[in-house]
Amino acid sequence: MQTTSADGTEISYSTTGSGTPVVLVGGAFSDGLSNGPLGELLAPRLTAVSYARRGRGDSGDTLPYSVDREVEDLTAVMAAVGASAVYGMSSGGLLALLTASRVPVDRVAVYEPPFNADPSTAFAEEQADRIAAGDREGAVRAFLGATGMPKQVIDDIRDGMGWPHLINLAHTLPYDHQVVAETGLPDLAQISARTLVLSGAASPPFLTAAAGLVADTVPGAKHIALAEQTHNVDIALLAPLVADFFTESD
Repeated sequence: MQTTSADGTEISYSTTGSGTPVVLVGGAFSDGLSNGPLGELLAPRLTAVSYARRGRGDSGDTLPYSVDREVEDLTAVMAAVGASAVYGMSSGGLLALLTASRVPVDRVAVYEPPFNADPSTAFAEEQADRIAAGDREGAVRAFLGATGMPKQVIDDIRDGMGWPHLINLAHTLPYDHQVVAETGLPDLAQISARTLVLSGAASPPFLTAAAGLVADTVPGAKHIALAEQTHNVDIALLAPLVADFFTESD
């Protein structure tokens, strides 16, 4: 299925399950299919809506890129399915929060949004320069390195079967970095939606600190740290918490 965003860009989405519709927002390297497994686990209790952010999967990529356009994309998908609830993973969590600060959203849940109080767009610009120069591998390596991943681990990933997927989506990395740069404390403080922030207790300190800061800044937000979990969270543990949050009564 497709819906049309405010600037005319076609945004692709799919649904599974029944009940309250919840739009699932992917992070870096998500392509519209990435949230499928989580959606299947949520389907017995919710209508899970997975969509391809612009530049990914079957969605369009009207240029120039703008975070405002991404907010409009998510808003268009919500309108198409009648959703007022959003779940976001990583940078998709920041996009979900930014959207909730601008348009009516009843509930928003996020997993480890990489919030950074520094509004610098320098890294996003560096990544855009790499893509413009055709250095997609360099952009992927720079992103993975920025997460604290050791060079040897990056080299191992480079030799794995998943590397072509990362290279294929490398042009969207500046988009994710721009979302991080443009989501600020004032945005979080404006959110009136009921908010759940999830994080992994075994994740890198900068991610756990970011989750705590988001939870402390969004009015009334609840924070749950999952024991032994990292950024690569076990969705079998995650799904019940997300489903409970979106189905529990006020």
